[in-house]
Formats: sequence, structure tokens, C-alpha cells
Amino acid sequence: MALDTADATDQLLGEGDIAPVHEVNTGGQSPFLLTADHYGRVLPRALGDLGVAESDLVRHIAWDIGIAGVAERLAKMLDAHLIAQRYSRLVIDCNRPPAVASSIPVISEATAIPRNEGISEWEREARRREIFVPYHHRIDAAIARRLHGKQPTVLVSLHSFTPVYAGVARPWHIGALYNRDTILPQLLLKHLRAESDLVVGDNEPYAVSDHTDYTIPVHGEARGLVNTGIEIRQDLIADQSGQRQWAERLARIFAEIEVELKAELLV
Repeated sequence: MALDTADATDQLLGEGDIAPVHEVNTGGQSPFLLTADHYGRVLPRALGDLGVAESDLVRHIAWDIGIAGVAERLAKMLDAHLIAQRYSRLVIDCNRPPAVASSIPVISEATAIPRNEGISEWEREARRREIFVPYHHRIDAAIARRLHGKQPTVLVSLHSFTPVYAGVARPWHIGALYNRDTILPQLLLKHLRAESDLVVGDNEPYAVSDHTDYTIPVHGEARGLVNTGIEIRQDLIADQSGQRQWAERLARIFAEIEVELKAELLV
């Protein structure tokens, strides 16, 4: 398959490629709707290895290490619907506005992504159309269905972050991320800070913005949903034991928060 052609009959994803959207517990009754923009690190067969070494394709530049295991477990523990994206953020970042340069990075941290250099507008659109759009359409449809059915809906976007970035150690175990809406983040921060063993980030190590994020601004803020982003440090969830422990901790905290939100917002 030649991706440098403008032939509209060509597709990026073909035989042997998996669907971009992964869902767990679609009928979940929890008010929490979970998303995982960087759940997977799959590459379309047509793109090969993007010119990147396998040792780099398992790093954070390709996906959010550990968040898949946490998200799957948390969805089941909360009886929550999880919508996740299987393809690597190096193909197209599903938590970036498509117009920004970091949507399809030519360099990630200090690693060059040769196959992303100088791609055609057709290929850029194919990545958006076949990976980015189905994922966000699915989130949008799930929210619309829930709101139509008057099902309380709180958006929680799950991510993980590296223990060290640009040579600087990050002390936080977990961070609550937000922009315009602080209702859920403040509740989450209160409960996390009550855990005696945690260093908690308030909009750390990242903060949500319209330029650096997509899921929360578009599906949370623009739809008027109570929302938060969560970032867990990757070394804490690199194995199944850590993933289980963090899912259990978050399930307990969100169960407590749900009671508070019902009293304030969800009735």
C-alpha cells in the first residue's frame, strides 16, 4: 500500500490491522466514563516500525505504560464504561488537536520519528480519519447516549507519566489535571492527599489546555461534564501488581467521591 498517493480508495488500515477503538463494560452503570487516549502502542502494518527502534517503541514516547492494566481493572471495579485507543501516539496522538505539530510528531522527546517526516496531507488526513476520528466519535456517541438517557456522566481521562523527564526526577506518584472545571479535581486532590503514602500533583506534571489536550476540552468542558485527568507515574504501574493496587485505590476513592458528587451535582 503506497501512502504517498492521493488515491482516495487507499486506506491506512487494511487487512491484519485491528480496530482503533477498544471498549470495556459498555453497559456500565457508573457515572464515571473512563477514557485512555494512549492505551496501546500498535502500529499500522503499512507504516512498518516508523523508522524507530523496538527499544524506543516500548517507551513512553509510544504509549502510556501501565495505564491499560489500570483502566481495565478500574472499569470492572467501578462498573464503568471504558473507551480506549489502541494505536501508538506516534502514529497520531489522540489527545492533541489534529492541527498542532505534536499531533503527528517528527521528534518525541529526543527521539526522531523518521516515517513521520514530510508526510503528505493525504496521509495525515488518513491517520486522522481512520484512527483519531473513530475514537472520538465513539466517546461523543457514548456521552450523547448517556445524556439522552439521563445517565449521570463524569469524564475521567486516564494517563501515565515518566518518572524522569529531561533529566529531572518527578516526585509525584499521581496528579489530578484540569483546566476550566475544578469540581472533580479538587475532590480527587482532597482524597488523594488523605492517603498518607502519596505525593500528589495539583496540575502536575502537566496541566490541561486547549492547545496541549483534546479529550477533556472537547468531550468534558465543551459538553459541560464534570471532568478530570489523572496521571499515574509509570514505575508504579509497570507490572500487574502495581496496576491492580492502583486500580483498587482509585476504585475506593471514586466510590467515595461518587457519594459526594451525588449530593452536589448528580441528583
